[in-house]
Amino acid sequence: MLKIILISKKWAIAKLGRGFAIMAVLLPFALASHSITAQDLESASRNKPDRLDWFRDQGFGLFVHWSVDSQLGVVISHSLVGASDDYTNRFFNDLPRTFNPTRFDPNEWARLAATAGVRYVMFTTKHHSGFTMFHSETTPFGIENTPFHRDITAEVFDAFRHQGIAAGVYFSPDDFYWLHQHGKPIKRHVPEVEPSNNPGLLQYDRTQVTELLTHYGPVDLIFFDGEASDLRELAWKLQPNIIVTRGALETPELAVPSGSLPGPWEASITMGTAWQYQPDNERYKSGSDLIRLLFQTRAKGGNLLLNVGPMANGQLAIEQENRLREIGLWMFVNGESIYGVRPWIIPNEGDIWFTQKKNKGPLYAILDSTVPWERGTWREFTLHSVRANKDSSISVLGQDDKTVEYKPTTIPQSTWTQQEDGLHIRVMRAQRLQDNSQWPNAVVVKLTDVTPSLTPPRVKTGTSAQSADGASIVLHGELLDTGDAPALDVGFEYRATTGEDTHARSAVWISTETRKLTAKGIFQVDVRNLAPGSYEFHAFVKHPLLTLYGEDKPVIRSITHSK
Repeated sequence: MLKIILISKKWAIAKLGRGFAIMAVLLPFALASHSITAQDLESASRNKPDRLDWFRDQGFGLFVHWSVDSQLGVVISHSLVGASDDYTNRFFNDLPRTFNPTRFDPNEWARLAATAGVRYVMFTTKHHSGFTMFHSETTPFGIENTPFHRDITAEVFDAFRHQGIAAGVYFSPDDFYWLHQHGKPIKRHVPEVEPSNNPGLLQYDRTQVTELLTHYGPVDLIFFDGEASDLRELAWKLQPNIIVTRGALETPELAVPSGSLPGPWEASITMGTAWQYQPDNERYKSGSDLIRLLFQTRAKGGNLLLNVGPMANGQLAIEQENRLREIGLWMFVNGESIYGVRPWIIPNEGDIWFTQKKNKGPLYAILDSTVPWERGTWREFTLHSVRANKDSSISVLGQDDKTVEYKPTTIPQSTWTQQEDGLHIRVMRAQRLQDNSQWPNAVVVKLTDVTPSLTPPRVKTGTSAQSADGASIVLHGELLDTGDAPALDVGFEYRATTGEDTHARSAVWISTETRKLTAKGIFQVDVRNLAPGSYEFHAFVKHPLLTLYGEDKPVIRSITHSK
């Protein structure tokens, strides 16, 4: 049962009664055990504004998850949690003896990444297992003590820099090898194993970060997958121009947030279901789905960090290479709609997504469809959020709008008319990109000298609280602005946040009932019969053109016993 009511700006939080009760606890978004809140990220960050602007311009990064256990085709590092002594000892002692990626060619990786349109790489220099993919004086558990011996991190950075791709460090402050050597249980996100409660581990991490940021030239980015407050300060001290992503920015995993996030952010997403290479039990996303994730992320103001997992021999699986090449073709044609862009006034109108060159440059309408658009055919559509004028121009990226191969009498000239109900556009997909003339990926229309034709509403996700009877969660939101609509429907969506990590998202969103508002104000929904567990929620407002969302915020529903 869902109940929606309007309330005042002063929200009361009910107290728990005696006996069993269900309570909702608000957690910092995507930071569950990382010791700093989302507000801390912004207020305490020493990422330089000009470097953040550079970061936002890049748009597309390549994540590389690779470690010594790639030999087993197992989840990276996490198999050590809860493992037997025998398994743990063989992991730490035997796996390094057989790790010899003789087909590792970082130049081939880098050339492929450049072809795909990648602008920065984030390489796993050390994942949670503690195995260092760089030469470190701190530990014997690293690439130096394998048959391969060479410094993989140095070679990766050199090869990618040669292709003009910025170098980024992934670093895990959690270290299962250090815990094992010091007689501590192998766990994550519990106080007893966090670096902040283990001065020896924190100093160990500091030494390794110092090695990475003093021995490998200028590092553009660093991603701390764990407690970051001390290490990020060290990173900024050693390399003041470095961008700290996780640890100082929002970094959702495995899903693109529902709405635009304020400021720079980065979504890291796997090609399939696994971070590290798995030879079986793997299902890859299609190239079209990955391209869709890229432009939807950019439309909402974020960067996409797309993950690959090399095989134990150092090569990328053909499924991963093929998808990067499919993305590469799309980016070769449409890259200007991805680089150096910012969100439009709304992210999309249905299946048409928008990006805009910063400083009010050209607008890009990215025409998505699950049905291939056959070459040589027209498509007509209307944009309701865009207004053109006598100086406006419209064209399809990649083609000259003059020629269709083998159809000499067909002129694929893009045209438009501004009418009262919106901007009417007629374009043809004319360029031959694949043999069957039915390339399935989005077409991008470039619009110059256009302006917004509407004022969109704005909605904010508020707090969550337990209900007065302790049997439900009360979600709060606020309609900040109605825009130019006389009435709007508002409500919430929520979903479980089950996944391998506090950042990961895979469950579908569930909508609540809605209420119609004719003026800005605060609203709430009472969600009952929700099973115990971790969730996240966001407010939404339904505009006649599309649904707009507030920030995703987490909430826990748990059964507790009060004395």
